[in-house]
Amino acid sequence: MPEFVKTGVEGLDSILNGGIVKNAAVLISGNPGTGKSILGLQYLYNGVDKYDEGGIYLTFEEAEDDIQEAAESIGFDRWSEYVEEGKIKVYDKRTLLRDGDFSSTLDRILGDLQDTSYDRLVLDSLTMFQLFFEDEKEQRQYLLKFIDILKDSDLTSLLTTEQSAIFPETEIGLENFLTDGNIYLIQSPAGATSNRYVWVAKMRKQSIKNSMFPLEINEGGIQIYEQAAGFSMVGESPPWFGDEGDLE
Repeated sequence: MPEFVKTGVEGLDSILNGGIVKNAAVLISGNPGTGKSILGLQYLYNGVDKYDEGGIYLTFEEAEDDIQEAAESIGFDRWSEYVEEGKIKVYDKRTLLRDGDFSSTLDRILGDLQDTSYDRLVLDSLTMFQLFFEDEKEQRQYLLKFIDILKDSDLTSLLTTEQSAIFPETEIGLENFLTDGNIYLIQSPAGATSNRYVWVAKMRKQSIKNSMFPLEINEGGIQIYEQAAGFSMVGESPPWFGDEGDLE
């Protein structure tokens, strides 16, 4: 029987039938503005706040002050306190890029992870991570190394990645093969507003509820409404969101 790590996100742990399998690396995919970074912040914050589990946040795009501001703006009021106490450790863009040689930086971080006593990790984003490598072979090498060390360090991890399409792209990338699960955050246009959904596409070693569920982002972060599933992803066609050209 696998051991589960609860995300603490209302509705999501139920969809996952208990949470994420311990030591798994899960891909969080979606187009910009769908809430990927918020989910990552919420996962780490809940880990400390609800379950006494420390976490690591890696970001290639934000400074630590901006991360704190984003966390507190969504209602994670004790974020700075947890960082100061060492319960959440932040590697921001200045820390990750200060050496100038990304390979050396990554090797240093991987060494830190092997010595860590933390339980959770968020990488925001894998898209930026992959841009630092010149070819697919090098990208694959470091990605394999990175995910192996996460698992060896007993870290249960969320890795965010960008996609341009509104609906999940069918093309399977390298990251899909190397990770244990894929959760899509989807934002579809609806007139002057938008509808948000979550779809758990796959999770190894556990059963999942394979439907698309509506979500909202409010004070306190993401909330998922399991009782209001939009449609089943098994044997049915997804709703038509319109062509990408209609958004221009």
